[in-house]
Amino acid sequence: MKGKTIVVKLGTSVLTGGTRHLDRAHMVELVRQCASLHRAGHQIIVVTSAAIAAGREHLGFPELAGTMANKQMLAAVGQTQLIQTWQSLFNLYGLHVGQILLTRADLEDRERYLNARDTLRALLDHRIIPVINENDAVATNEIKVGDNDNLSARAAILAEADLLILLTDQKGLFTADPRNDPKAQLIEEVQTIDDTLRKLAGGSIGGLGTGGMATKLQAADVARRAGIDVVIATGQVPEVIGRLAEGDRIGTRFPALATPLESRKRWILAGPPPHGEIHIDAGAVKAVREKGSSLLPKGIVRIEGRFRRGEAVRIVNPEGRELARGICRYDALDLNRIKGQHSEQIESVLGYGYGNVAIHRDDLVLL
Repeated sequence: MKGKTIVVKLGTSVLTGGTRHLDRAHMVELVRQCASLHRAGHQIIVVTSAAIAAGREHLGFPELAGTMANKQMLAAVGQTQLIQTWQSLFNLYGLHVGQILLTRADLEDRERYLNARDTLRALLDHRIIPVINENDAVATNEIKVGDNDNLSARAAILAEADLLILLTDQKGLFTADPRNDPKAQLIEEVQTIDDTLRKLAGGSIGGLGTGGMATKLQAADVARRAGIDVVIATGQVPEVIGRLAEGDRIGTRFPALATPLESRKRWILAGPPPHGEIHIDAGAVKAVREKGSSLLPKGIVRIEGRFRRGEAVRIVNPEGRELARGICRYDALDLNRIKGQHSEQIESVLGYGYGNVAIHRDDLVLL
């Protein structure tokens, strides 16, 4: 089997077994599976949850108010315990680990995104296991990715991974909530993520983590658009990581879309959140989707939100669905002035110009 780059995301429910304590016996079993793949020539990246749970455990489960400061304090304590645990377990197999703590701000800024990518690649090149977590000790709501499912998708894009494994306490995505419906059936493969499928995704079951099936679906959607296969599976299946790497049909698999994106478009998809919306007409939809054209001011019908030049925006079709995402060459005020105009009129309307397109094709990702 050719060596792959594999991201393994381990949720809090997997690492604690649904208890308040880290399940170190299970953690060493997961590490053994990762070490086995590593010896076989694969590159392994671990995205770990449970920093706050580890902090609570280490401090003896103190009674604390649910303030941001207390959560950050628990994360600061827990991160040290968590990385020490991972280091000691991987050391059993002669492997070193390197910790990377990220916030959304690290992914939104192009230079910081590239720096994080270079660090990740350097670790992999030296056969060191990257252990990634959100930097909860300093992150506020404004700069948090929000959950480690979406963080793992972005880590997979950073690493240009082949496979993202989301391990949880559920067997995968079901046709209904298996806790309430005995007739619920496992969905083994998903080709299209639509509103019907999103309605099937419930919330976090154990109450210990920040993710649920909905965030895993979001992560799968992001990663597969970057050419990465994704699997949601339970962490309790014997040899689950190795078997998934070999293509065994466990859990719910989301095959990668046909064509991986180039580096800049990966960043557009993984990094900056959209700051507004550009609504376009049917002619512009056809030009962008079928002809591979840039988005011109002529096809813009309406602008929503306040965004600056160089920020990410959603491109919305006449039916109200997101068609694409891109980096805008003009701010919202300027676009409102030049919408519906021919490109050659931009400078006469504004008195200046940043080119004859609203969003260049190189800065646009079709969804």
